[in-house]
Amino acid sequence: MDIMRKFIDKIKPSFEKGGKLGFLHSTFEAFESFLYVPDTVTRKGSHVRDCVDLKRIMIIVVVALIPSLLFGIWNTGYQHSTAFGLDWGFWQMVWYGIVKVIPLYLVSYIVGLAIEFISAQIKGHEVNEGYLVSGMLIPLIIPVDVPLWMLAIAVAFAVIIGKEVFGGTGMNIWNPALLCRAFLFFSYPSKMSGDTVWTGGVSRYMAEGTAYATNGSGLADSFSGATPLVHAAEGLDGLNAAGDSFWNMFAGIIPGAVGETSVIAILIGAVILIWTGVASWKIMLSSIIGAMCVGLLGNAFGATPEMTVPAYYQLVMGGFMFGTVFMATDPVTSAQTETGKWIYGFLVGALTITVRLFNPGYVEGMMLAILLMNTFAPLIDHYVISASISRRAKRISKKMKIA
Repeated sequence: MDIMRKFIDKIKPSFEKGGKLGFLHSTFEAFESFLYVPDTVTRKGSHVRDCVDLKRIMIIVVVALIPSLLFGIWNTGYQHSTAFGLDWGFWQMVWYGIVKVIPLYLVSYIVGLAIEFISAQIKGHEVNEGYLVSGMLIPLIIPVDVPLWMLAIAVAFAVIIGKEVFGGTGMNIWNPALLCRAFLFFSYPSKMSGDTVWTGGVSRYMAEGTAYATNGSGLADSFSGATPLVHAAEGLDGLNAAGDSFWNMFAGIIPGAVGETSVIAILIGAVILIWTGVASWKIMLSSIIGAMCVGLLGNAFGATPEMTVPAYYQLVMGGFMFGTVFMATDPVTSAQTETGKWIYGFLVGALTITVRLFNPGYVEGMMLAILLMNTFAPLIDHYVISASISRRAKRISKKMKIA
């Protein structure tokens, strides 16, 4: 490491402003800060020092996502093996998952970071580490068989329109990863919904037949491909008939987006985020409360088969838990005030289940619920602060009258 440090110090003058490669100052600084703690010293004003900077916060989130990623890799192979009736062992499933998931990450990071670096060079500012998390999240919330060129376009849209247009890291209104998913959902709906997109290899098999299938075998007779949210439209009987028990969904042994299926893996990440103080437990808890309230209300009416599904089932179906833990808690796009966090989280959970119960055309409401509440988060904070100011003014007025 000393050799690396000496080498960086030696070439650094060339990349500073006025040097031969000064136009690459932002790029050089990004690589240096990734390897070492910046030695920048402020020269005026009072400052509070903390050992945790933006880079370390982002790394903590990445670490919290690793359990979901690892389980998602295995589950991708497991779902493929089950769909085609293959007798695969653990490592065969893992290898298949790696082959399917790694290309998604390569496209996500190459396209996203390239745009970040180009933007930094054009604007002449440093490259922030914000995309470390977005690049990690995007492959976890999409079907494993999404064409890579579609993903590249969606990532470019999310980074340019959803982030750089607003000023970059810390300035965006909407969660970039969710914007990427929304772009794919509305631009290429056939690749983001249906019964064939959630299991690796099935879409290609449907197009090419047994020439593609492993060992020339076709799909197993018991294969459905539908997610529990689709089966829930037929009520609890539909879930049970498909083998979607509560514990199967809790463990994550079901079709779905790469990282959204296992609640166990997600909860491990939640513990890491809460313990380190990176994410707000208030948003997580209030989102669950909001979902349970609407779910119980649906149970009380029972007007449709889906409304009869126990409310707590909603917490382990679809992307609810993943969105609650990793998306709704985004410190940039969520509410900032403590009271606002309770309101914001409650509405995210309530809107998600409302969409599920009352919109059969779009059974997963988490994405739209979070994006909608991202839009209203500043308004929530505004009214919370205004109400606080009003209460304080009234208290002061009463004290003055008494005096």
